[in-house]
Amino acid sequence: MNVLGRSIYALLFGSIFIISCSDTLQVPKPRTYPKIEFPNKSYLIFDAPFCDFKFEYPAYSKVIRDTLFFGEAPLDDCWFDIYFEKFNGNIHCTYYPFSSETELLKLVSDEFKMADKHQVRADYIDEMKISKPNGTTGMIFEIEGATASNLQFYLTDTQKHFLRGALYFQTQARPDSIAPVYDFIKEDIIKLIDSFEWK
Repeated sequence: MNVLGRSIYALLFGSIFIISCSDTLQVPKPRTYPKIEFPNKSYLIFDAPFCDFKFEYPAYSKVIRDTLFFGEAPLDDCWFDIYFEKFNGNIHCTYYPFSSETELLKLVSDEFKMADKHQVRADYIDEMKISKPNGTTGMIFEIEGATASNLQFYLTDTQKHFLRGALYFQTQARPDSIAPVYDFIKEDIIKLIDSFEWK
């Protein structure tokens, strides 16, 4: 190797050495999530003949009636999902008619048990009572943490009708990544409850 070759080699090696010893510390960028384009809020009226109630639901979702539940017919014709294809989530709704106070108490007790099942993974469960002027009562369970369902609710007229709803996302439970979508759909659930009427 001649003198010129050695000089270039020494200069190149020296430059790499100096750059590698600089004070600038390269830090990896934090994990980010894709930007979500939310649709404009608009609503349709759910007034199906197979259900004893009506309410407003988002125009950017679709109602899918349940025909099977674990391979069998649902307990009532009024079982359905409000499906959000863009967000890969749904509000699973199940209706139960009842004829006695004992049956109502069992349905309400079952709701609290279902919310409590998330206690293992939940950071916090907030319970909010529902009391509407039309006589409808109920409860919203907002469950914080990496749980299968972050929001559940029930509505009843305390006479013969009981509706349960639960929000699910078909993805791994990561509260930080689904938080914007959860907040967006939570507004739709509040709208559903506010507009809810028994027939």
